[in-house]
Amino acid sequence: MAKKFSVADYLISPNISDKALFGNVLGIDHNREEVSMEVIEEKPLTIYLNSQEVVTAMTIGDHPEYLAIGFLYNQRMLSQEDELTSVEFDPELDVVVVRTLRHTDFEKKLKKRTRTSGCAVGTVFGDILEGLDQISLKGSKLRTSWMYELSNKINRTDSLYLKVGAIHGTVLCYKSKPMCYMEDVGRHNAVDKISGWMISENIRPDDKILYTTGRLTSEMVIKTANMGIPILISRSGFTVWGVELAKKLNMTLIGRMKGKRFCCLSGGHRLIFDTV
Repeated sequence: MAKKFSVADYLISPNISDKALFGNVLGIDHNREEVSMEVIEEKPLTIYLNSQEVVTAMTIGDHPEYLAIGFLYNQRMLSQEDELTSVEFDPELDVVVVRTLRHTDFEKKLKKRTRTSGCAVGTVFGDILEGLDQISLKGSKLRTSWMYELSNKINRTDSLYLKVGAIHGTVLCYKSKPMCYMEDVGRHNAVDKISGWMISENIRPDDKILYTTGRLTSEMVIKTANMGIPILISRSGFTVWGVELAKKLNMTLIGRMKGKRFCCLSGGHRLIFDTV
């Protein structure tokens, strides 16, 4: 039997033994017998930028600081020029306050929201769509051997999904090595956590790969592009708008990745077929 890829092999990953992330719920099974099932937690997290409330997101509750930072950068409410002075999480109020050296002017964005197809009701702000023409992704080649090795490792990783289900996973990778693994009830939250971690740790994006268990929608493509990552892979499928945006952004978009099978609908010029 193949050895599982341990969470200890990642630089950062969910704590699958953290009881705060899931609870036991009593129910009845198909045999009319009482069962106790472990079920993922879902709780609100309110994000503030300086003194302004921005959004309340439903999340499993781990890595709230990374989620807040990543969300604000991916919504372009913060830019690389903004200097963060503090990121404070209040566990009693379930609130994260991100403070910057200068005050930002984003009230107009709060009035211009686009409801997305993301699980747990994703939200993007209008300006995020308007700035896409300024992004053109560059990056190194993608070997198929890296893809197959990544898929094998990620699918064998101990995870909250394997433990309790009802959750999405997203993994930041470098070549054939998974680096950062995040999970949440919404795939957009998992991506924002990775974004926040990359910003906090000053991780270079242009030579990285983002792997997700969720659908390759426009939202996922936009977030990945805003992070500066040129390659997005999923074991799930595509949406037409997601593919069209990926082509405009010069992003390599690979879906239906299972075993040694995949489909690339954008950015095939990066592929190196070095294994069969």
